[in-house]
Amino acid sequence: MIPKRRLGSSGVEVGALGLGCMGMSWAYGSAERDDERSIGVIRRALELGVTLIDTADMYGPFTNEELVGRALDDRRDDAVLATKGGLVVDDAETGAIHRDGRPEHMRSAFEASLRRLRTDRVDLYQLHRIDPEVPVEETWGAMAEFVTAGHAGALGLSEPTLDELQRAHAVHPVASVQSELSLWTREALDEVLPWCEANEVAFIPFSPLGRGFLTGKMSAGKFDADDLRARFPRFSEEAMAANQAIVDVVAEIAADHDAAPGQIAIAWVLAQGEMVIPIPGTRRVEYLEENAAAASIELTPAELERLDSLPPPEGERYPASYSP
Repeated sequence: MIPKRRLGSSGVEVGALGLGCMGMSWAYGSAERDDERSIGVIRRALELGVTLIDTADMYGPFTNEELVGRALDDRRDDAVLATKGGLVVDDAETGAIHRDGRPEHMRSAFEASLRRLRTDRVDLYQLHRIDPEVPVEETWGAMAEFVTAGHAGALGLSEPTLDELQRAHAVHPVASVQSELSLWTREALDEVLPWCEANEVAFIPFSPLGRGFLTGKMSAGKFDADDLRARFPRFSEEAMAANQAIVDVVAEIAADHDAAPGQIAIAWVLAQGEMVIPIPGTRRVEYLEENAAAASIELTPAELERLDSLPPPEGERYPASYSP
């Protein structure tokens, strides 16, 4: 079993790593999707102590929550179930989406998520993105109703600015912040992560493996046509060639630990603080087990310093035409 960490001020204990379920149904290509295999991954995660299971209504759209609901049908009490609302898919083929933080949308989205997840309560409900057309106080106030009614244990935000985070926290306690953090995406280290640490708020990094790049197993130009990474600037052939220098250092440190590069990438994220609970995603049990084993790797101060000094990656996170 992996070590445990606390999900912010909620007081709920979870495994030091969670499981991001997005790729089972969305974004990373359909060729290898297999619902039954994914259900096996979720159930194996619970056996390993990977108890924070993260999904969202937009993944699929909707099919990922249904998948997670099936996987947890008789294991609900073994999981700390997290989902999100506030993003709406306009075109599943292109990944086009828009934000909707209107209170009426959040209420209907939450009720629909509960139905798909086959439960009357989620442990963590998260605002997937803040709608610039709706004051965050209005969206957050509506979400607080779910806690008062006993249908959500705690609330979280995804990718907020520090100002938005503080404004939401003044309305109702923020239990968690979910934002991208990895060896090639570090913006959260500047302000948001220190604020979380100071305010007893969990920080849940998505894509701690750099959308798979930090495993060292990816090749440029090898994406399925429906894999969104094929359109992301960091995954162009030129950017991947330049960013290989990051993976090379990670691989050198991995060799010293007799570990996989991805395990070192996760260990670095875990080393950013006890409030940090990364949620690497996978569709295969063998990679789940590999990721979970990263929780036992201790990086030396010299290794951490070397990883901290890695150069920033070439390429933006998202193309200009894609704004999640």
